[in-house]
Amino acid sequence: MQATLNIQGHCDPRFRAVQDAFKQNFDTYGEVGASISVVVDGAAVVDLWAGHIGPDRTKPWERDTIVNVWSTTKGITATCMHRLVDQGLLDLDAPVANYWPEFAQAGKETLPVRYLLSHQAGLPAISEPLPLGSAFKWDVMTDALAKQKPWWEPGTKHGYHAFTYGWLLGEVLRRITGETLGTYFRRQIAEPLGLDFHIGLAPEYDVRTAETISAEPPQPGETHFVLDMLKDPQSMPFKVLANPPDLFTPGVVNTLEWRAAEIPAANGHGNARAVARLYGALARGGELDGVRVLSPQAIARATEVQATGPDAVMGLPLHMALGWVVSSPEAPLGPNPRAFGHGGAGGSLGFADLDARVGFGYAMNKMIQTDSLMDPRWPSLIDALYSSL
Repeated sequence: MQATLNIQGHCDPRFRAVQDAFKQNFDTYGEVGASISVVVDGAAVVDLWAGHIGPDRTKPWERDTIVNVWSTTKGITATCMHRLVDQGLLDLDAPVANYWPEFAQAGKETLPVRYLLSHQAGLPAISEPLPLGSAFKWDVMTDALAKQKPWWEPGTKHGYHAFTYGWLLGEVLRRITGETLGTYFRRQIAEPLGLDFHIGLAPEYDVRTAETISAEPPQPGETHFVLDMLKDPQSMPFKVLANPPDLFTPGVVNTLEWRAAEIPAANGHGNARAVARLYGALARGGELDGVRVLSPQAIARATEVQATGPDAVMGLPLHMALGWVVSSPEAPLGPNPRAFGHGGAGGSLGFADLDARVGFGYAMNKMIQTDSLMDPRWPSLIDALYSSL
């Protein structure tokens, strides 16, 4: 528990319960530094930050502090792909090989783009061992995925593509646009909408990037899906997390090499304000402040559930749409059925609620490892939000 917590920013008086829940996370879970933002019908009603950017607690978390948000990045990547559909440049039912000819290997000739978004492609891992450093070499990763045989018949199962999701979709986008996904996102979405969010972090931003604090390992005797995934070095789940070995190297997330690379499934850097503003636009049918991100038709199509039940990688009950996770009994994003978004390892979260027209963002630097889809810090924040509407 911190002796004094200086919460800064803006909170509409109606949403004081959100600020109280935000503070409680520091008291209860030892939060080090974090930001939370809520956008309701286009208006920022909560924009708060507190704590410190590192475990030594010497430098305060500032308004412009950004942090790695892990798989919350996947929701950003999905937005880019659906924007391509809106632009008439991508057909979700077309074979991936139509855009990326080298992909037509190992039985993947007809695999449709939608399976990449719904984690049904059977490509969550690369079977051949890759050398250290491969995660930072785009062509090495995409060449390996082009050659990879699916681990299951595409479309028959869903399994979380924890890292490969980003290289697969990013290469489709690159073949269509000639740009990297990070560049496309910056030009098409981040700059027009004013989002401080980056996939591929320029070195000048390093000074205001918080240090990610790894989760404490499970205690002896505790069950945990990550431990289960790492039991067998020859297994598909092990290779999801540890091939190439960069992906599971302690501290890699705080290196300049990690920050500068484009790993569109896992290394987006931003703050809650940026995440909430993007989802706030989607919650209003895809438009905010005169900037059209997606069409209502694209959002409706993208949020149709494609697969449910325990996934083939983690064994967790995912409810997958096309790039986003939809609210479910196992991982509720508020009380309304038309809520969707994506969380990140350790506790970051972004989601949109089409019924309440709410965009939500949470970003922090202290990771908490759970054995479910829900982080313990989320429910009180979400409950406080909806009690305030």
